[in-house]
Amino acid sequence: MVPKKYIHDRMLLLLLSANTVMAVLSTVLVLLRLNLGRSETYIVQYRSNLGKLDGPKSGNISTFVGFIIFDLMIQLFHAVLSVRVFKIHRHLAVLVLSVGLLLLVFSLVVSYSLLGNH
Repeated sequence: MVPKKYIHDRMLLLLLSANTVMAVLSTVLVLLRLNLGRSETYIVQYRSNLGKLDGPKSGNISTFVGFIIFDLMIQLFHAVLSVRVFKIHRHLAVLVLSVGLLLLVFSLVVSYSLLGNH
């Protein structure tokens, strides 16, 4: 059960909204950049120490579906964890949601840059 004070806390609601928007934005951008009709390969890793020819490692769409699942799991996990931690201390709940937002931003940047290289 979600505490009443949690629902009325503006900072927590702002962070929950930002996390939700970031997860949805990341999901939509990955889906828009994927070519679901074609079975082409995508660059999923780049190792700069191997040079320009051997550096890129290719993969398929399942890697980017993993990014979508990761984003949704991060959103859900941090929302539930912040509700449970709120009972202990409000600032811990804010910290949990802030770390979740940071993870979602990193995920968006990495997935979008990998999709830009194919």
